Amino acid sequence: MNELYQPIETLPGVGEKRAQKYKKLGIETPYDLLFHFPRAYIDYTSPVMIAEAENGEPVAVRCTVKQKLTPSFVRRGFSLYRVVVSDGISEMVLVFYNTPYTYQAMKPGEEYFVYGKLSGGFLRREMQAPQVQRVQNALLLQPVYPQTTGLTSAMMRTNVQRALQYLDGQPFETLPDQMRTDYQLVSLKQALHDVHRPETQEALDKARRRLAFEELLQFQLGTLMLRHRTDVQNASAMHPADLSAFYAGLPFSLTKAQQHAIEVICRDLCASRPMNRLLQGDVGSGKTVVAAAAAAFAAESGFQTVLMAPTEILAQQHLQTMTAFLEPIGIHPVLLTGSTKAKEKRSIKAQIASGSAQVIIGTHAVIQKDIEFCSLGLVITDEQHRFGVAQRAALAEKGGYPHKLVMSATPIPRTLALIIYGDLDITILDEMPKGRLPIKTFAVTGGYRERAYGFIKEHLDAGEQAYLVCPMIEESDALENVQAAETYAETLKTGAFSAYRVGLLHGRMKPQEKEAAMAAMKAHELDLLVCTTVVEVGVDVPNATLILIENADRFGLAQLHQLRGRVGRGQVQSYCILVTDSRQEDARERLKVMSRTANGFAIAEEDLKLRGPGDFFGRAQHGMPPLMQAAFCSNMPLVSETQMAAKSLLEQDPELRSPALSSLRTAVLQLFAKNGENGLN
Repeated sequence: MNELYQPIETLPGVGEKRAQKYKKLGIETPYDLLFHFPRAYIDYTSPVMIAEAENGEPVAVRCTVKQKLTPSFVRRGFSLYRVVVSDGISEMVLVFYNTPYTYQAMKPGEEYFVYGKLSGGFLRREMQAPQVQRVQNALLLQPVYPQTTGLTSAMMRTNVQRALQYLDGQPFETLPDQMRTDYQLVSLKQALHDVHRPETQEALDKARRRLAFEELLQFQLGTLMLRHRTDVQNASAMHPADLSAFYAGLPFSLTKAQQHAIEVICRDLCASRPMNRLLQGDVGSGKTVVAAAAAAFAAESGFQTVLMAPTEILAQQHLQTMTAFLEPIGIHPVLLTGSTKAKEKRSIKAQIASGSAQVIIGTHAVIQKDIEFCSLGLVITDEQHRFGVAQRAALAEKGGYPHKLVMSATPIPRTLALIIYGDLDITILDEMPKGRLPIKTFAVTGGYRERAYGFIKEHLDAGEQAYLVCPMIEESDALENVQAAETYAETLKTGAFSAYRVGLLHGRMKPQEKEAAMAAMKAHELDLLVCTTVVEVGVDVPNATLILIENADRFGLAQLHQLRGRVGRGQVQSYCILVTDSRQEDARERLKVMSRTANGFAIAEEDLKLRGPGDFFGRAQHGMPPLMQAAFCSNMPLVSETQMAAKSLLEQDPELRSPALSSLRTAVLQLFAKNGENGLN
């Protein structure tokens, strides 16, 4: 059997204990280890002179060992080892703690690269706990790996080196030669060698480009193949329906963007090819009324609609909104969630099976095996990134091949949306309903916090509500000056907001506790909710008019925009206060962008420019294959190249069955196998 696919413990130098640590990282074989890419590199290509190095800044220094000082045994179990080195002009002392092997390995007169932070003054400079490698066989770009307790980058570099030796003995290529020539790509072997042991920055860039290209290509091939399989299925074509009664019952006029979206969706519903459409709109753009119109259209043709939300409280919110839109035309939506009482659940299941329930709203409960639909024609999922391909497919399969509409309030640049939602057509609501007041946004330093509290109190006294958002749940030594939600909530309850009802919401709370906190906020049983980003996709509380976000520099623009969208949902002017003490230019620039625009798609484009696509790919795309190297690649033309390459390959060979594409087909199937029973197979 190929050594690359043997258990990781068979790799020399690993063993059972280290294998268990590797398995925590999802590394089961040497092959997996090769695709566990470095998260960063220590750059030894431009070493500095000792005298030029700034204190406290990590630097690389090329030096020669002058003297090894006698070890100091400070106390039992704690020893200091010192080595005097020189760059030919200046000297410094390297200090090692409890690492006799490094001290013993260093030889007087030999040259080394050392990396770390310097301290001290003109007379004596030190570098404590430096990384050391001999100049003779140094990696000038030394990889640093994502790791876990008990695994160091040094260990992983040694193990990767052995896995690369296994690789060299194998025919290992997935892309056809012609494609590599057309797109100027290095071989897969070369890319893996150069991403783990790059000799130059150019070699590393070429390796990353090849790996990112292949990753995007495989992902797009998979989504296009899934789409092709759906396209050849027959959906139940609906009949053109008159929605004038639905429109007449609405308490507002639709925007042109909403009207266009409804027209496109209804046209799709009348086709025999199953609709696969993403309805993407900013917070407050009116996606739910578009979904209600689609459900009304389906009901007119005698078909059922399911709307699936990621949480019970969001499902309840959809029930209220959809009921208001649909009851005037005689459609009564039903709600099915995990907490629905057994007797009521039996009744609702019977209504679903008989067809008397035309619109069903729920959570994951609606994809349980014991739910039988009478005539499921339309599946709507809210907040797509919380479900993903597999769960959408599980629901869709219940009705043969119903039409699918996916709603998302997460603004994503169109180019990235084409990658993430490659199996869907895209419709964007780029117009806000009339009368909706833009949220006034201010970026301030921590020195203005008390004034901000006073401003919030004025609005609470007027009967309004507010959110205070923190990036952490508990205090952490690793992140100084980061407000912790639990501590923050207690401080506010006993201090500045002791006269108000203060609640707490964070991701480590039990689902029932989260639901209760949000329900209390919605019912105005709380004045102020201290929370983490779990409120990012939350309930509609029209009475919430203020949101203060602590340490705002720690969030991406897209996330800040989602958080800001928790307010401004009523008729009263709303405010967002961003608090930061960061002096970093990119952090300040992000907050300036937030202050000057409320357009989520413009913000997403800016976020892409400032941070690259990693923030978007890093989102939890449940049921979607993970994208690793693509997060490194901010060269967006590569996206277009892989789209063209994928379409060209599938035009020639829709199932990638030819011998030349067999390795690529296997890789695509392996990638999408992670989607479970509804993935490609």
